[in-house]
Amino acid sequence: MGAEMNLSQADLYKQRRGRFDEAVRLEMPDRVPLEISYGYFPAKYCGVRHDAAYYDYETWLAACKKTLLDFGADMSTVQPFFPGDLLELTDPCALRWPGRDGAKLQSHQITGGEYMSGAEYADLIANPTDFVLRRYLPRTSGAMKGFGSIDTMPSADMGHRGVLALAEALVSPEVATSLEVLQRIGRGLQQWRPKLDAFPREIEDLGFPSFYDRIVLAPYDVIADNLRGMRGTMTDLYNHRDELLEACDAVLKVMLDNLGFPVEGGLNRVCIPLHFGSEGFCSLKQFETFYWPTLKGLIIELIERGFTPLVFTEGDYTSRLEYLLEIPKGKAFLHFDSTDMFRAKDVLEGHLCISGNVATTLLAIGTPDEVRDVAKHLIDYCGRDGGFVMSSRTPTDDARPENLKALIDFTKEYGRYA
Repeated sequence: MGAEMNLSQADLYKQRRGRFDEAVRLEMPDRVPLEISYGYFPAKYCGVRHDAAYYDYETWLAACKKTLLDFGADMSTVQPFFPGDLLELTDPCALRWPGRDGAKLQSHQITGGEYMSGAEYADLIANPTDFVLRRYLPRTSGAMKGFGSIDTMPSADMGHRGVLALAEALVSPEVATSLEVLQRIGRGLQQWRPKLDAFPREIEDLGFPSFYDRIVLAPYDVIADNLRGMRGTMTDLYNHRDELLEACDAVLKVMLDNLGFPVEGGLNRVCIPLHFGSEGFCSLKQFETFYWPTLKGLIIELIERGFTPLVFTEGDYTSRLEYLLEIPKGKAFLHFDSTDMFRAKDVLEGHLCISGNVATTLLAIGTPDEVRDVAKHLIDYCGRDGGFVMSSRTPTDDARPENLKALIDFTKEYGRYA
């Protein structure tokens, strides 16, 4: 740790980024890298309100800066600032956040729901973009409600007639109201854009690389998270089997069409949080049939385009580890939640870099000695010969500062390869 004190912020940035990249490539960095997702921990640590992340830019930025500097993990993720007044104008029915309607939440919450019926699969498959614009978004956002009154969107074969039809639809009172709200949101974003773009740069200037620069979902999760909900999708495994499979393929195609390509000089890391592919949500056979094919297709395409996929396997993936061997060697990063880390090391050693899974309950109610003991076992087994990044299971919102400090400092001191 003393050596870090003598480096410039630019050198620290280069060292931390390089240490993580070496681990992903299955090389041997100087020590086990650390990846900490702090989430809303800066609010607790710095004694500020959680809603500062949405309504007090300067306070939230200062709290995040202090947290990162005081703890010093290599790859650090904090809840980014986003203006709550613009979220309020959007009026999302599936999202709650600290400060909305006076809510005293300690983190944002995503509420599930079924916003597409099983009978609408055909419409989604035929034209995903049209379905999202005229059906899904009007059902989930107050700002988009007026778009639900549009009967049809013009197609490529309509020519000038399509322009006329769209123009007539846009002047209806319902659509005009939505357009007015959307323009207010757009103008607000333009005013906020300099600060929103500056937030990650301020952190990087302190010597802390961003962990990823874009996020996508597994195609199955796009449907389960947003369209059909957990209950709807799980029943579709039996009642709409073929439609669900075809919808996953259609969603993947749209995602790849919109994905783009790496940016020269950028991080070019893509975070893929996996929500409904773990044990408890689907059987191994269902995972193999419905979840894995399009997820694998997404990961392979990302790699072929030059991105590094960061796959976050939420839940238990112990029974699914062998499937991950189908990912090209040294080309992706796997973060595990409740998966057996020692089994993961046995299966994936020498093939993919793994990360996790210090329990957030331990960080919240345990002792520093207990934290150091868990970290030691992980480093001794999972850290052998590289390919391991120390991390907690989930964001450390409720961690005791002394426990988080113990995890980070112990890893820096004990987890050395040279």
